[in-house]
Amino acid sequence: MSEDRTILLIGSGPIQIGQAAEFDYSGAQACRALQEEGARVVLVNSNPATIMTDPETADRVYIEPITPEAISEVIRIEQPDGVIAGLGGQTGLNVTAELAEQGILEDHDVEVMGTPLDTIYATEDRDLFRQRMENIGQPVPKSTTISLGEGESVTDFDEEAFRGRVRDAVDDVGGLPVISRTTYTL
Repeated sequence: MSEDRTILLIGSGPIQIGQAAEFDYSGAQACRALQEEGARVVLVNSNPATIMTDPETADRVYIEPITPEAISEVIRIEQPDGVIAGLGGQTGLNVTAELAEQGILEDHDVEVMGTPLDTIYATEDRDLFRQRMENIGQPVPKSTTISLGEGESVTDFDEEAFRGRVRDAVDDVGGLPVISRTTYTL
């Protein structure tokens, strides 16, 4: 890596059950590795009580909300060459995808490093992930998605209508037992 590169690393924000503590350690290690390679490291994390937000971990540390607005302002100020989102867990991946969709990364010529955007989308969307696994011959459990139709709202459903949708979904996958999960989440 050339010594004149600036890399933006997006942290994971507040430590939540099932997310953040492991990303703090890996993010701190990534900062060190990038610096050893000669890169200037800019870190954004909303949680000041982390290892990665220690002022010595990165060349520039921003304690800011991990939102597209805050990150785009850091991008405008720092003009990074690349962004690493995968070490910020769900939070970093989601905000990087939003920045790309808003055209901010392209406008500032910021390369997504590590996890490509199409992979972020494929791992976030259960149907895309299943399709990718099937395309490479990996076995996946039978699955279906319960979606709202055009113009439908969750408030439109009474208990019986909801049960009917769930019953149909269980039938679609071959019956019980089933695992139910929300979409667009790792």
